[in-house]
Parts: sequence; C-alpha cells; structure tokens
Amino acid sequence: MLWACVLLPQLALDGVMRRRANPEEPLALISGSAQRRVLQTVNVAARELGLRPGQSLTAAHAMTREFATVEYDPDETGRWHRLLAAWAYRFSSQVSLKYPRVLLMEVESSLGLFGPWPVFEARLRQELTALGFSHRIVVAPNPVAARMLANAHDGLAVTCNDSLQQVLEQMPVNRIGLSQDVSTAFGRMGLHRLRQVSALPRDTLARRFAPQVLQHLDTLLGRRPMPLECYVPPDHFDTRIELNFDVESHQALLFPLKRMIADLALFLGGRDSGVQRFIIHLEHVPSVGSVAPDTLIPVGLLSAEREADRLFELARGRLEQVVVPSPVRALRLQAKDLPAFVPSHRELFDDRPQQNMPWEQLRERLRARLGDEAVSGLGFHADHRPECAWLPTSVSKPVMAAHKVSRPGWLLREPEHLSDSSVRVLAGPERIESGWWDGGDVRRDYFLVETRTGQRGWAYRKVGDDSGLLLQGWFA
Repeated sequence: MLWACVLLPQLALDGVMRRRANPEEPLALISGSAQRRVLQTVNVAARELGLRPGQSLTAAHAMTREFATVEYDPDETGRWHRLLAAWAYRFSSQVSLKYPRVLLMEVESSLGLFGPWPVFEARLRQELTALGFSHRIVVAPNPVAARMLANAHDGLAVTCNDSLQQVLEQMPVNRIGLSQDVSTAFGRMGLHRLRQVSALPRDTLARRFAPQVLQHLDTLLGRRPMPLECYVPPDHFDTRIELNFDVESHQALLFPLKRMIADLALFLGGRDSGVQRFIIHLEHVPSVGSVAPDTLIPVGLLSAEREADRLFELARGRLEQVVVPSPVRALRLQAKDLPAFVPSHRELFDDRPQQNMPWEQLRERLRARLGDEAVSGLGFHADHRPECAWLPTSVSKPVMAAHKVSRPGWLLREPEHLSDSSVRVLAGPERIESGWWDGGDVRRDYFLVETRTGQRGWAYRKVGDDSGLLLQGWFA
C-alpha cells in the first residue's frame, strides 16, 4: 500500500482567509484569556508589518493597528478539516483524520484511475491551491512514516520499504513523533538521528523507555501495523459564516454565499451525490429586548445538481427576491436532501450555440428569478375541447401526445373571425361535441386551414351556423 500525507500547516488561517473578500489584508488569529490576548497565527501581509505568532495583542497594537483580527476557533478548524476530508474522499475510499491538520489517503488503489503518482500529485496540489489551502504532500508505504516525513519534506515519494528505511534513518529524532521528554533524553545520550537510535539493542531501549517508544518506532518503520479509523461522509451538510459587519444589502451577501455554495459543491463531489433542496438562513442582529428570527430562503430543484456555479445562480435568484427585514450578522446553509447524482445526457458533438443552455438549466433559472408559481409545465386533460385539453402542471418531464391526430400548440385567448377569402381549407370537418355535463356544451366542426403566407391554423364553425370560420389556434 501507498499512503499520501497531506499536511495543512496553516489550516485555521487559510480557512478564515478564503472567506474574506480581501485576502491581501493583514490578518491575525487571536487566542488566549481576556487578560492576555495572543496572536495565534498571522498571514504574510501581517508578517511584513512585523507581527509574529505568540506576540501579545497589546504589543502588536503598539507596533501598528493596520491589521484585522479574528478569534481563533478550534471547532471551526475541525470543520475545515472534515470538509477537506470530504474533498479527499473523491480520490480514495480510505481517508483518515488521525492527526490534526493532516489528511492521510491510501493512494495505490487510485493510481489506475487518476494516473501515475506525479500526475495524481499535481492534480491534488492544483485543487488544494484553488481551494486556498497551503499544503505539503509526502508518500510512503505506511501512514505513520508518511506523516513523520512530512515534518521535514515536501514532494518526497518513497514507494518501497528499503528506500523508506534509508530515508527515515536520516530523520532527526525530534521530528519523528516522539514526546518532548523522550526526544530530549535521546539528545542527552548523543542520539540525534533515527539511525543512531535503531542501532541500539532493543532490550536496552525497553529498559530505559516506556513501551510506547518501541511501539512507535516499530510502527514508523513498518514492522507493526497501525489501525486507522477511516472517514465516512455525513448524510447532511451544514455550514455557517459570521460576517465581519452588519449587512443590509443583497450585494454584500453574495460573496460569502458563493463561498458557502462552493464548499457545498466540494462536499457533494466527495459523496458523489447532488442536492435537491437546501435552505439559506439569514441570521439577523438581535433587537433590544428580543431575538430576531432567522429569515429562511429555501432553494429547491426539480432534479439533483452539484455544479457550484449553477447552484449559486439559483441561490442568488432566490436571495434577490427576499426583502431583508433587518441587518444580517451571519449566514448559514443547510442541505439534508442529498440524492445520488446522475449526470445529464449530453451529445458527443453538441451543435447547440454556445450562448444557449439546456432546457433544464433555463427552467431552474426562471424558477429562481420569477418564483415557483410563475413557471409550470403543460399536461394533458381527458377532454376533447381544445381549451380544456391542456392544464398547467408541475411535472418536470415533457409530456407525450395524448392524441394521434394533430392539435395546435398555440391556442388563442379568444377565437378570431377569419375571412373565407384569406384562407383555404386543407382538411376537415372534424366534429367535436362535448361538455354537456359541466355546462360548457360545444358542437363544432373543425378545419385545418392555411393562410396566404403559408401559416397553418385550426378553425371551427358551430354546427348549424353558416357564418365564417373562427380561428382558435396556430400550428408551429
């Protein structure tokens, strides 16, 4: 087996920065007690101002106030960790979150699908960079070795145990996952590399150190297997963004909404599923003496979808229809209806103009822009009267013709008189007598007619009435 270790050295900072509209702004994550606030980590722009991790917030403010601060949230960092595990699940069925800020992936079984390791690695790096997460990647025959090698290497690929032994022997003792006390003890004994520790007799190590030390060394060198608990994607998606300021316009909500939907699409890709319905929560600023209820914006689709751009377009259309009653402090997105995703059928050579879109996409866009009630399909009704044979329906699939005889696709609101000299009769009459049971009794003789310009229509004359024809509809 081959295991890839994806080390995410600044997971918390990257997670916060990718949700900010201006990633070039100096930023610091802060933690600590109320009496002593400390910079947990800083981005590149903040480092250029002289800020450093571990510095007190008071000392940082004494140097400059040209930087933003965000509270470090371990729970939020855990959510980013799980989201990236969902991303990694696209590439491997064995993904582990055993170590913090690390993804362990079994990749040997995936090489046949994603290509040789250099190609596979390039794809992983490209997607992680696009997602906004810095990373280091190392491959080794066992997961513990891959994790420890990532402490000192990036891009290293060790594919056999013999090579692994040689590489590990060069590792510093304080970088192979031993506790600080054990590393210090080895250093005092003059043992600074793993090869020096491995040269010692096992019984000597067993007498001087706890059993966990030998167990860890055996696991690191592949002599002892280590069971891993593999990640299983959850059955729902739930994410929240707390805004930096109170928002009162739709436009300011679009950027965080787009980020949330991009994360939803990432999650769906890992599960190989789509979304049928999701809900956007607008969390409002509480008023004096009361808590304002959330504004709920449901987004429903007629078929499962997972493309980020399309989901965002539909969500934006729904959002723009809502009147924001009070300032918004946070956004939340919940998706529980996650059916299996079946890609739509596409022709190999699509001759549709590039600016056109499939009917399914147009239908969803219209529903998002105009509302669910404004867009409907047409269904057949068991009635021979043309004006009663069609009715609006929510059926998303096209209906099949109910009659073998042709009927016009465009019916006029009110029949119009035709001059006998302006049309010629091509077929007819076809008599329709119906509606006696509901008070809409009709007795008509219908004719297929053609105008001088070649347009064909459907016209009728009431039975017993010798007046002119009445045009009721046009054929396409």
